[in-house]
Amino acid sequence: MNRLTQPANQHKAIAVILVAFVLLSTTYSVVTPIFEAPDELQHYFFVQHLADGEGLPVITGPVPDIQAEVHQPPLYYTLGALVTFWINTGPLTDFVWHNPHAQIGVPTASGNVNMVVHSAEESFPYRGVTLAVHLVRLLSVLMGAATVLATYCIARQIMPQRPHPGPPPTLREGAEGLAIGAAVINAFNPQFAFISGTINNDNLVIVLFALAAWLLVVLARREVSRGRLILLGLVIGLASLTKLTGLMLLPLAAVVLGVVALHRQRLISFVGWMTIVSIVALAVGGWWYARNWLLYGDPLGMKIMAILFRTRVYRPSLLELLAEFKGLRMSFWALFGWFNILAEPWLYLAFDGLALLGAVGLLLLVFKQLRGEETLSWPWLLFLLLWIAVVLAGLVRWTQMTRASQGRLMYPAISAISILLFTGLAQWVPRQAVMSLAGILGLVMLAIAVISPFRYIAPAYARHVLSIAEGPPLLSETNLEKIPNPMAITFDDQIKLLGYEVGRETVRPGESLDVTLYWQALAPMERNYSVFVHLLDENDLVLASQDTFPGQGTYPTRLWRAGDAIADVYTIAVPPTAFTPSSAQLEVGLYEFDSGKRLAVYGSQGESLGDNVRFHRIEVLPHAGSDPSTGSGRSVPNPVRFNFGDQIALIGYALEGRAVGPGEEIHLTLYWEALAEIERDYTVFTHVLGERDRIWAQVDSQPQGGAVPTSTWNQGQVLMDEYHLLVEPDTPPGVYDIEVGLYLPATGERLGLLDEAGHWIDSRVLLTKVRVKGS
Repeated sequence: MNRLTQPANQHKAIAVILVAFVLLSTTYSVVTPIFEAPDELQHYFFVQHLADGEGLPVITGPVPDIQAEVHQPPLYYTLGALVTFWINTGPLTDFVWHNPHAQIGVPTASGNVNMVVHSAEESFPYRGVTLAVHLVRLLSVLMGAATVLATYCIARQIMPQRPHPGPPPTLREGAEGLAIGAAVINAFNPQFAFISGTINNDNLVIVLFALAAWLLVVLARREVSRGRLILLGLVIGLASLTKLTGLMLLPLAAVVLGVVALHRQRLISFVGWMTIVSIVALAVGGWWYARNWLLYGDPLGMKIMAILFRTRVYRPSLLELLAEFKGLRMSFWALFGWFNILAEPWLYLAFDGLALLGAVGLLLLVFKQLRGEETLSWPWLLFLLLWIAVVLAGLVRWTQMTRASQGRLMYPAISAISILLFTGLAQWVPRQAVMSLAGILGLVMLAIAVISPFRYIAPAYARHVLSIAEGPPLLSETNLEKIPNPMAITFDDQIKLLGYEVGRETVRPGESLDVTLYWQALAPMERNYSVFVHLLDENDLVLASQDTFPGQGTYPTRLWRAGDAIADVYTIAVPPTAFTPSSAQLEVGLYEFDSGKRLAVYGSQGESLGDNVRFHRIEVLPHAGSDPSTGSGRSVPNPVRFNFGDQIALIGYALEGRAVGPGEEIHLTLYWEALAEIERDYTVFTHVLGERDRIWAQVDSQPQGGAVPTSTWNQGQVLMDEYHLLVEPDTPPGVYDIEVGLYLPATGERLGLLDEAGHWIDSRVLLTKVRVKGS
């Protein structure tokens, strides 16, 4: 009876997982506002382009950002067009309001997480563009479910149920539990559920990778038939028509079929097998690459990608690539929106711990095998590792071209990762408890995944409202009478500044200042105006600022109704490098983002104030607490802490000549601390930088003019280092950055700037700004 009911129970388990995943991913799809996922707007543009009957695009030069994905192979977008062609969407550019201040890829941002502005047009019942987006998202959800099913099937093929009693190999014991465990890790990964609920061609290439891997496992375990080879070629061809990554299935297939041929002593057959696979793949997807060759002289389209994407100006070092691993790791599990909505830190620690337990468990399994305690299926372990390595190699190559270290780019190997991870975790429990472990882990991960959209995603877009009044809080007549610091400043007879409130009277470098502005719309507006709030020092240099649409990007002025009044909070982050002490003043204005044109400002009596209004003094104080000492008992001015390669720290600076004329001198004093014994002599570079990093003043020298080379420093030693930067006589008036760093003179290699966790973040420090006055 037990053997008869076991298969039914197994099918019930995976069916429950699949239903739960579809509901989960659909929840993410509904909760996440449209176009608030990586590149979703650009992916949807291609879908609508095909749905409108425009055909495949031909790229002749730089294109608007909204068209950045039109170079991609077209299969995913064609499927999306087939399910949406009947919808009357209208021009996409008329529907989308971009947020020019969106903090894309900035997970620490306090606002402006929205890529676009959202309105009541997106509310249920869906229609137009919103309906089309949600239908394509649902198609992606089904692709994600197919990936989960493929993960389960691959695990069962690799670890089949034992056919008879007796001591089985380790990977065959509890095989169903291992397959279910791999499926729940895949299905209930919050980030996978999120990505599967968005428009992205990754969703199709992921399932095609998993399907191709399953076919390879079947071919390795059973007869290599012509039909199966044709099916494998078809899947690889479809993958190559989905994304360039799909081509990497060919070398993976070649290795697996080569090993199968070697094991079965049929090496001659290998050539025939690969010929069948390659011909079918070429017949399905080859036309796309031939088209690229004819149009662009480049079958892979790499030249086109260089036009469409911001490529790196130099090849990153290994240290830089490792620094990006942190973002890759976090975004594999839970980093939502446009790479800018974080979960709590403990969640990443939990997933790190899970991954560590799995990795150590795999090592234990290998160790037991080497001691003869277990029988390990080495070929399948190596196959899964090779699968991951192939995808990782593609990611590394892409990351060398552009900054794109996102966890979803490893999802073509998510089946292999999930199987290996749970196999490792299973080593920590008795064999008979593997299914229980899968159930417990599945429930915990499902709970986290269910909570995440409501805890992290929905609040981030909370004011993306379903009605026009749900922006920042509207003020009643009673509230208007209670506005602190009342004013009556008008901006081009469209907006009135009624008053303001400041959260604190003093601020220090590294701290934030909240400023509440009370606005009232005087008339309907046809444009979305940006607000700027500056903290200006005595030299009219901007110490800190925020530029944003009202409502932190969610309530632009086109949504305002005449007479409405709102309270809007602006958070001004003072950089750690801010020059102190300073008596600063607030400056506020509005402008058109595209043209930069500011609105005219008028006082309460109608007098012209120019293009801004200034008010309220804020004292910017030096860092609090015990400042570092130079060793002579004097405190270091403007204390900072910038770690260069765990060898040298910049701990402070002083500056004389923050407002100079062309041909005049800026006196910069740097304070260094030796963090370790330094073996090499580094040169310090100090630059005055203008637009496009044009250098207008420069001194490169070993510390103290070469008198104290870094190789002579003792650990813990603090050194004062002076530089006189002569501004070029033809320097135009404006605001300039002070750039500082260190490099090896023999090679020009810069010493990397590290964050608190030791990750590379840059190769320079930008200190305070200086002003060059007109001659």
